[in-house]
Amino acid sequence: MNRRDFLAIPCEGATLMATLDLPAGGAARSGLLVVTGGNEIRSGAWNGHALLAARLSAQGHAVLRFDRRGIGDSDGANAGFRGSAADIAAALAAFRAEVPGLRRVVGWGNCDAASALMLGAGCDCDALVLSNPWTYAHDDDAGGADEPAPAPLTATELRAHYRARLLNPAALRRLLTGGVPLGKLARSLVGLFRKPPPPGTLAQDMAAGLARFDGPVQLLVAERDRTGQAFLAAWDRDDARIARCPDATHSFVEAHAQQWLEARLLAALAG
Repeated sequence: MNRRDFLAIPCEGATLMATLDLPAGGAARSGLLVVTGGNEIRSGAWNGHALLAARLSAQGHAVLRFDRRGIGDSDGANAGFRGSAADIAAALAAFRAEVPGLRRVVGWGNCDAASALMLGAGCDCDALVLSNPWTYAHDDDAGGADEPAPAPLTATELRAHYRARLLNPAALRRLLTGGVPLGKLARSLVGLFRKPPPPGTLAQDMAAGLARFDGPVQLLVAERDRTGQAFLAAWDRDDARIARCPDATHSFVEAHAQQWLEARLLAALAG
């Protein structure tokens, strides 16, 4: 029967709380280090990370999930994804110490957790699975417990939105019959003339960090996720490491998306 242990990991004077899932017998040669994004706790959106860990450990792999400092059950100050390198390093060291037979650790991060792994040149993992990396120029963390806080729609995105609405008969009827609040519409239309923000360097910094990593990498994008689409716009679309999951949202909560993600994690763990 699979085993689930709870760990307290020291990290620069603070304590990270973590959960370790192990196969029956407690030994494993490969393991998944789950790095959470935004202010998400280690159980994941809709308990998704906990359920995934149970499934992977049943297939012979160890899985460590942890709360970053200042998030969930961990104490200390929340330094955001840019300041999470020490947290990842502490979790990885504890993972290897608790499972001494580990020969391969795959780091998986979604949203700004993927960005943190890229900025840290893989953070000493052996392989990386990076999903929907956060590339927005502003420095805010990517969000709350379930989904990232999206950046405001750009003028280009707003034009595409209203073009689609004007071609939708139902939307036109709502507008003509007073079903659309005019104040809200006016505020939204102002965005059509919004100047684009100055270009940031986050995507370039992520690319530079990833270039220093010499292990295998998968770049995963949920096709219905704005963060993933923004990543594609900021990245080399011809990068052969990119794989897209059709009709999937940010946290891969759909049944087909969960199976798709799990298959790619298993492939990375198998090496």
